[in-house]
Amino acid sequence: MAQNFSLKDQLFNAEKVSYLAGLFAEADPHFDTGALEARIMSRLLELELKERMAWIAECLQEAVPGNLPTVAPVILDALPPPLDPGKSDDDFGDFIYAPLGDWVCAIGLDHPELSLDVLEELTQRFSMEWAIRPFLNHHPEKVFERMQIWCCHPSYHVRRLVSEGTRPRLPWGQAVGLDVSDPLPLLDQLHGDQTRYVTRSVANHLNDITKKDPGLVLERLRKWEEEQQQDPEELQWMTAHALRGLVKSGHPGAMRALGYDPEADIAVEVQVNGPARIGEALDFEARLKGASGQPVLIDYIVHFQRPGGKVSPKVHKLKQTSLEEGQLVVTKRHKLKGNATTFKLVPGPHRLEVQVNGRVRTGVDFELLG
Repeated sequence: MAQNFSLKDQLFNAEKVSYLAGLFAEADPHFDTGALEARIMSRLLELELKERMAWIAECLQEAVPGNLPTVAPVILDALPPPLDPGKSDDDFGDFIYAPLGDWVCAIGLDHPELSLDVLEELTQRFSMEWAIRPFLNHHPEKVFERMQIWCCHPSYHVRRLVSEGTRPRLPWGQAVGLDVSDPLPLLDQLHGDQTRYVTRSVANHLNDITKKDPGLVLERLRKWEEEQQQDPEELQWMTAHALRGLVKSGHPGAMRALGYDPEADIAVEVQVNGPARIGEALDFEARLKGASGQPVLIDYIVHFQRPGGKVSPKVHKLKQTSLEEGQLVVTKRHKLKGNATTFKLVPGPHRLEVQVNGRVRTGVDFELLG
């Protein structure tokens, strides 16, 4: 059943299209919903997810022709009420509104101020993080000027758009010609936000920056800690989330920022228990010894064989704790799925390593059986 699940069909289908067309009909009784639905559905099911967004936007542009000054009132009149302002997280909105952002991009680049007005409203129904990117490339000064105001917007969806829309590596998002340091003054304002939906975006933004400039992120986190504009526990959560990529790679500065000593004298032994077979599991046990109370962040790395003889290491979380009485025993059962579509397991020699506080401490070879 799970293998037949289709995200594109769940997000963009005949029912969703009918709902969207109905919004325009409520705003204009003369709007031809049947024609719009038929036009969209004539191609929708043959398209992939992002293509469906673009196609719906194209059909809307045909149904309501004109430039943005003509079309903006129609879009705004058709919008339902904003997302529930009483919530504070996990309220992304409905994907069916995403094509409205594509529509604004198609006809609004010559009208940046009005486009930003419309996107401000749209993002309170569905995140406009992708739609804002073309405007960042064409009108960066105007967008940053507006984003300074949005940082204090009463809607946390608009505040989040500032951080999410300027991310260096936004998934599915158009690349933007910004230096990674350009949005930092905006993040300086947003990092103290009281809404996790916003602070998670800030942390994800920082994680993007670590791919290019880890030192810049570590410096900023130290600055925010000194400024004390955010609850210490929330800032600690943000720090861990922002540095997660560096932690996987064992970055010493990230480890120290999270309170782990990469140079700590910790002895580690690891043992694989029983055969490891595709479709079953890799069972192993790690034994740690060190100073009593020593904080430890433990990862394990499986070096998978790939077709053609290449090796692909995968880092996994194991445990985050301290060495009570100077020692610790951790066991793990790592499932070896034989039917995964994204990563095909190959029988043969493999290697398991244990990483503590960012440093690989020990490893053992094992045979993966088919």
